[in-house]
Amino acid sequence: MTRREWAWASYDWANSAFPTVVSTFVIAAYFTRGIAPDPVTGQVMWGWMQALVGLAIGLLSPLLGAIADAGGRRRLMLLLCTLLTAFFTAGIWFAKPEPGYAAWALLCVALGTLCFELGTVFYNAMLPDATTRERLGRVSGIGWALGYAGGLACLVLCLALLVQPNPSPFGLDRDAAEHVRATALLVAAWLLLFAWPVLVFLPSTQGPRTPLRQAATEGIADLLRLLRGLPKQKLIGRFLLARLFYTDGLNVLFAFGAIYAAGVFGMGFEEILLFGIALNVTGGIGAALGGWVEERLGARATILTALVALMAIGGGMLLVESKAAFWVLGVLLGLFFGPAQAASRSLMAQVAPPGEIAAYFGLFALSGRATGFLGPAALALVTDVTNSQRAGMAVVLLLLGVGAAILATLPRARDG
Repeated sequence: MTRREWAWASYDWANSAFPTVVSTFVIAAYFTRGIAPDPVTGQVMWGWMQALVGLAIGLLSPLLGAIADAGGRRRLMLLLCTLLTAFFTAGIWFAKPEPGYAAWALLCVALGTLCFELGTVFYNAMLPDATTRERLGRVSGIGWALGYAGGLACLVLCLALLVQPNPSPFGLDRDAAEHVRATALLVAAWLLLFAWPVLVFLPSTQGPRTPLRQAATEGIADLLRLLRGLPKQKLIGRFLLARLFYTDGLNVLFAFGAIYAAGVFGMGFEEILLFGIALNVTGGIGAALGGWVEERLGARATILTALVALMAIGGGMLLVESKAAFWVLGVLLGLFFGPAQAASRSLMAQVAPPGEIAAYFGLFALSGRATGFLGPAALALVTDVTNSQRAGMAVVLLLLGVGAAILATLPRARDG
């Protein structure tokens, strides 16, 4: 790989600590088990928070992507989103294990998630600047693999330095859950430490900057034109519609996996961390292999294969009663996360017009977040009505299935 390719892919290593530690394996579980009154109520509260964040991301990402295209500010906006993600993540430290801190914890996670997701719009849009069209799939897959490796490394540090030692180092008060809350500080530092190569070594191919007000005006106009012309872009439109559903399913799975494991199987923080480490190992292997598979089968076939596998294994995880069986299926599940995500990113980079890449990746983010409030809301509603976390998580299978069915209608000749 070239220096440009490594510089771009290294950002996945940096920013994956946030979804791994905050959204999935540590802070999400801490909220439901340590802050919320009970796990079921915690899952409901977390679900509505994720729903509102998804709505905000869906509204803002296409607009900001179009403004970045018009103003030549992808790297600047990526820098701003990175700094804000680190800032709000660090704020989680102040969320003590008491129900009175639930609103503060949800606010910090919500704003951190918003900035994280908006940053990925500009980061993904820089992929064509990093490599050739022929290597998009491989480089995207390597990026996802580095992301899993980065998430794994950060989880290991959280476990070895903060969560597991007893008495806790650095004078942390375990009764006040400071050993768990400190993982948020570690994530913020991790992001700031490793995010810089893409901002330094990857020159932008965009034209000269325009004044911000002019860029905003042109960006809004370009976005409206893009949306009006989308019905004519049948391939892109159908792909984005499919992704709208299956990415919502993946997002729900990421956001509630640890909450489900904690509530249904009684996993503690240490076991959840070990489970997350195992998932990141298999996820990294799957992402790395997925790039090679995509070069041979095409992006569409790679995504479909991964979605079918995720539905089959995920269905088994909802049915099993044994924690050991849940562990085995969860580890297998990790193999198919990366290929589904990396192939989606490279397919978008292949079909999007070069001069509007950030705007189309804004729509790409929109397709993953336009119904981003519906998945968590449906999960929260079903969980609340049935008083069952298993029933709530079944929403994931429906979303993955609808997305796969739509994606299957795409012509094979345009797989990329």
